[in-house]
Amino acid sequence: MNPDDEAEFQGYVRARWAHLVRTAYLLTGDGHHAEDLAQTALAKAYRSWRRVQRSDNPDAYVRRILISCNKDRFRKKRVAERLTDVPPEGAGADPTARVAQREELLAALAELPARQRAVVVLRYWDDLSETEVAHALGCSAGTVKSQAARGLAKLRARLGTAVMAAEPVGAGAGAGTRTGPWGTAKHTKAEGGAR
Repeated sequence: MNPDDEAEFQGYVRARWAHLVRTAYLLTGDGHHAEDLAQTALAKAYRSWRRVQRSDNPDAYVRRILISCNKDRFRKKRVAERLTDVPPEGAGADPTARVAQREELLAALAELPARQRAVVVLRYWDDLSETEVAHALGCSAGTVKSQAARGLAKLRARLGTAVMAAEPVGAGAGAGTRTGPWGTAKHTKAEGGAR
């Protein structure tokens, strides 16, 4: 890689690292797995950086790599992980209701099957259109719609309306303007089609 490409790649990593790790965390449910997954995805992006640069949307290209790496993680490791409501080690309990709601939402998200979880994360966290999610996951827009509907139904059944009306996990700058997560969003991104 020439010095200009190297500098551009390093700038991309600095700008997108936190977002990639947050998305990976929502896909994996574990901070360490999330960092490993983001690092693996960026290592693969580095090896094919010229193709990433030439793509219409480098973020979409790297996101596709991230999703592919997450799928590979399950193919290589057939041992089922046991996710719990409370992690074994923690920084201590936060008394605010918002933190409790966030933990409850993350636990419910972790219970979704991998594909539903990926659809919900990409659709409502990354604020992608159904077409963009379908492209990222290599499936049809109809599959995205059905998986999103099933995933949201499971989240609502487990959480009820109180947590579902709270601010989305990790919502912040660039996440879109929302009145609530997972289905009550008001999207601000211009799209070619309806969501």
